[in-house]
Amino acid sequence: MTWVLVVLLAGAVFLALAFVLKMPRAGWELSGAALLVGIAGYALQGSPDLPGAPKAPVENKRAADEALIKQRQQMGDSFAKGQSWLILADGLARQGQYGAAAEVLRKGAEQFPQDADIWVSLGNALVGHSDGLITPAAQYAFQKAARIAPDHPGPPFFMGLALAQSGRLPEARAIWAELLRRSPADAPYRADLSERIQRIDSMLAMAAGGGTAGAPVPAPAPMADSSSQVSE
Repeated sequence: MTWVLVVLLAGAVFLALAFVLKMPRAGWELSGAALLVGIAGYALQGSPDLPGAPKAPVENKRAADEALIKQRQQMGDSFAKGQSWLILADGLARQGQYGAAAEVLRKGAEQFPQDADIWVSLGNALVGHSDGLITPAAQYAFQKAARIAPDHPGPPFFMGLALAQSGRLPEARAIWAELLRRSPADAPYRADLSERIQRIDSMLAMAAGGGTAGAPVPAPAPMADSSSQVSE
């Protein structure tokens, strides 16, 4: 839009008010003044000569949890090789662009097929893309990561998280209990993992007593040590 078009539009509006809608002559001065004030305001704040810049729609308003991203990074420190792919995907996930993040990670997996952390991150992106529900594709990604690096805590942790969010609490508990059993005593994520298992136990006990079993497991409060926090 140019300034010429702005002025022509204002003139057309005034003519329509005066002659088409038969506005009384007494109102001409007031209407003209209102249009001039509008043009003056637009002159101060508008930028009609700038090109348009449409924004891509946000896929999911629930952006990735920063604490979970940090925990995945901590868990996968010694496993990840395709860091550039992970950095790009994490940036997209922080904006809720899980579909785009998954596409980035698929390409990363083609370049680094033995990078367990890329597969973990891909599983997380696919879970986010499906609004927190685990899908066969996400489950495959977690299982692929576990086969590549059996000692990596990320695959069972995040697969358990996705199962819990999907209401599959007994399966999530079994995976997390096994991870807790084989985790070193000084693992920074043990306290968080133990708390999550306790929450599942409480929810299963409530379900047995007539409560709801399918509710997602709420995330515990972040711990003081940032190295024990986790990511999508």
